[in-house]
Amino acid sequence: MKYTITGATGHLGSIVLQDMIKLVGANNIRAAVHTPAKATGLAEQGVEVVEIDYLDTDTMTTTFKGTDVLIYIPSKTYDVLQRVTEFENTLTAMKEADVNEIIFVSFCADQENNPFTMSAYYGYVPRRLAASGLNYAVIKNSLYADPLVPYLPELIERKNLIYPVGNEALSFIAQEDSAEAIAQLAVKPELRNNGQVYTVTQKQHYTMVELGKIMTEVTGKPIGYAPVSVAEFAEIYASDGDGAELGSMYQAGAMGLMDLVTDDFEKITGHDPISMIDFLTLHYHK
Repeated sequence: MKYTITGATGHLGSIVLQDMIKLVGANNIRAAVHTPAKATGLAEQGVEVVEIDYLDTDTMTTTFKGTDVLIYIPSKTYDVLQRVTEFENTLTAMKEADVNEIIFVSFCADQENNPFTMSAYYGYVPRRLAASGLNYAVIKNSLYADPLVPYLPELIERKNLIYPVGNEALSFIAQEDSAEAIAQLAVKPELRNNGQVYTVTQKQHYTMVELGKIMTEVTGKPIGYAPVSVAEFAEIYASDGDGAELGSMYQAGAMGLMDLVTDDFEKITGHDPISMIDFLTLHYHK
């Protein structure tokens, strides 16, 4: 079996790749990356490194040839049309390369009334796959817990979380857990070839008051909750380049659209995901 992973040098993709090495060996993995020169470390591990250009279907077809299962981790652009174009080109290249199985890594903010900037894209792909004739599964991530760790010093200084979600709860998953679930799907055809849709979350969701209490326990510093408006949040983080997009995501949270909790992670892996308090305790260093 040959497994091709897109976005293999990204935060999530690199973890998926290492998990796949453990499961099937490096010689059965192809890392599809934009800049192969930046992936020399993967080649040294025995992984086949190939170039991918989502806007060049001929190059993509060459990249995909010989692939049994494609693990598709989308690019990070907030341009909906570009992401749709990239995925359509992927489907074209898969057909030309005779690749019939795909795992699409998605996000839970995909409801029809969800105001998140990328919700239209995440809503489109499962419907597109359903009509594609491919064997597929969709795995939706909840919010990543990982960015909370580097965010803690700012929160300690602010003394408050400021997410504009009001009294609604948010669901999270650690990237390592997400990657494990993706890798397990890849090697278990009975879990991935019949249009299955999974959402991976921790065992519970958290209101911001609850999350602040956990952060207080982990850091030893008081972290409460003093929400700003969506517009204020977008302005505060505008210099990061994605303030408006993140603001739209938390706007969805305020509508109660980001609080789903499932046991899908356990169904896929056979064990519970790491809890929020254990995750923050493990990764936060005072």
